[in-house]
Amino acid sequence: MAVKILWYLTAPDGIYPWSPEGRWHTDFEHLQQLATTIDRLGYYGALLGTSSNESLVVASALIATTKRMKFLVAQHPGELSPAVLAKYAQTFDKFSNGRLLFNVVNGNDKGLASLGVHYPHDERYDFSREYWDAFQKVYAGDTSGYDGKFVKLSPRDEGGSPMGSWNGPTQNPHFPLWGAGTSPAGVAHSVELLDVYLSFPNTPPLLGDKFRRVDAEAAKIGRKLEHGTRFQIIVRETEEEAWEYAEWLLTKVPVERIRQSVQNLLPAGAILESHESDDPKIRRAIAALREGKRPSAKDLEVYPNVAVGPTWLGSHTLIGSAVNVADRIREYEAQGTNAFIISAFPLISEAQRVADILLPLLDLDHGFEVPRLRVAEPA
Repeated sequence: MAVKILWYLTAPDGIYPWSPEGRWHTDFEHLQQLATTIDRLGYYGALLGTSSNESLVVASALIATTKRMKFLVAQHPGELSPAVLAKYAQTFDKFSNGRLLFNVVNGNDKGLASLGVHYPHDERYDFSREYWDAFQKVYAGDTSGYDGKFVKLSPRDEGGSPMGSWNGPTQNPHFPLWGAGTSPAGVAHSVELLDVYLSFPNTPPLLGDKFRRVDAEAAKIGRKLEHGTRFQIIVRETEEEAWEYAEWLLTKVPVERIRQSVQNLLPAGAILESHESDDPKIRRAIAALREGKRPSAKDLEVYPNVAVGPTWLGSHTLIGSAVNVADRIREYEAQGTNAFIISAFPLISEAQRVADILLPLLDLDHGFEVPRLRVAEPA
């Protein structure tokens, strides 16, 4: 087996950009430099999440500065007509040689309503199924129209109309969709629709359990998915260097954010003030937080090289030497994880570090030869 490693392509950047004093003033030139770095270093691609910039526009503007990286663009169903989005995707793929991926995001009731999409939670999944089914058919060249409950497209004639002339598909047999969904309705939606099922990170055994449950649902309809997750990462030459930096970075994270990260780890219904853990590290972390203090980074380690809290994401972070982090990635791989979306700040310098000391230790499934950056030591 082999894994895909993606980086993060976003506007907020800096040493610790979740705080104003650690955030840089970035612009489009910075995004160009970041995309060029990701591409040159051999990452499979990069995630463009929702931000103040329209992600599909940003990705399109970066085609010319890159050669092989894929752009994983967050896309809500209903933002555009599925036919318009399909033509956008065809155009992007023609100009980039098939380097666009969509991260299917179903959003929330309030956010989607602001875009003109007004469906309750479970019905929103029904709408999404139709939307992406229509998108796939139109992207593949179907001109017969679409007559669904939510999506209705008239047949399209070749000619001079605004949607008349098309490029045709670049990616076959269909356009790849990535995405997530944890509720029963979300899982059912995912296994019908997605090529790569994404999940928030967890320990290798727990994440593996989740992926196996999703696989069982997919098997019921004759489908098999790949799986991916999203990590912050602190990787250094040695364990000591990595944890020392994690300890420093933790001082830049508000205590309340750390508190919420630990609360999210507790069993359903448990609260920080009264929870008792069998893990002495978790007990120490909880005791510190109850006193309004920051716990140590090591006390936030919930699995070897996996900690919660010492980043702005407030989720799980891979921390350790390149050798140990590579071992942990292989453990996740053994539990069914095929793709890792990782990042560290500053994005450009840390992308270089990870490519230098971590990627050479992994078996990569990027579809091209990944450059080896280190110059060999003289014999």
